[in-house]
Amino acid sequence: MQENRNNFVRASAVLGFLLLVGLLGTGYFISNSLLTVKAMERSVEVKGLAEREVKADIAIWPITFNVADNDLVKLSTTVNNKNSQVLAFLESKGFRAEEISINAPSIIDKLAREYDTNIPLGFRYSATSTVTVYTNQVDKVREARTQLADLGKLGIAVGTDTMGVGVQYLYSHLNSVKPEMIEEATKNARQTAEKFAKDSSSQLGKIKRASQGTFSIDDRDSGTAFIKRVRVVSTVEYYLSD
Repeated sequence: MQENRNNFVRASAVLGFLLLVGLLGTGYFISNSLLTVKAMERSVEVKGLAEREVKADIAIWPITFNVADNDLVKLSTTVNNKNSQVLAFLESKGFRAEEISINAPSIIDKLAREYDTNIPLGFRYSATSTVTVYTNQVDKVREARTQLADLGKLGIAVGTDTMGVGVQYLYSHLNSVKPEMIEEATKNARQTAEKFAKDSSSQLGKIKRASQGTFSIDDRDSGTAFIKRVRVVSTVEYYLSD
């Protein structure tokens, strides 16, 4: 009886030992696998920039002037005459009729404004008229603007570019430069990632994820608004390995 009990104890001990070894081995392999997966997840995120200067291909040029008079009928006639003179000026500079639009004038009757009753009126009526040029002849707009004194000789005082109202220069061919700029930004990102990998004694792997930033179009500077700077930043994450 005692011998059987001893045999049972020895067998249980051996079984327990084997189970312990097995669990330790399993734990080792699981731990090693986790380390391997973690190593595979090593990555670096970099940004690549692409910039390009382009010339605006659309100009929107509002020409605004004011007229004042005590006679509303006379005021309206004067506005129409001056609009015709501005139109003739623009056509003489090479702009087509379909590129020019004349907005309805804004007319103010000072007597109709209660808060102005105690202010000397001068002229009772004042009108603001705007003639707008929408064209792809950007260079002609730039040249014609230097000759606005010709309108002054006709008694038309053109308003200055105040309150953010002036010539707008636009660039409408973004889609034509997008592919090249995205490729350039991606190449720049990879160069940065390769340098990081080299400095960290690693190897650069495949792309883990990538995202394209929003394209922005801004004036190069305030003095040359007809020159635009197109900019995009791409973000790319690469795998790293030893």
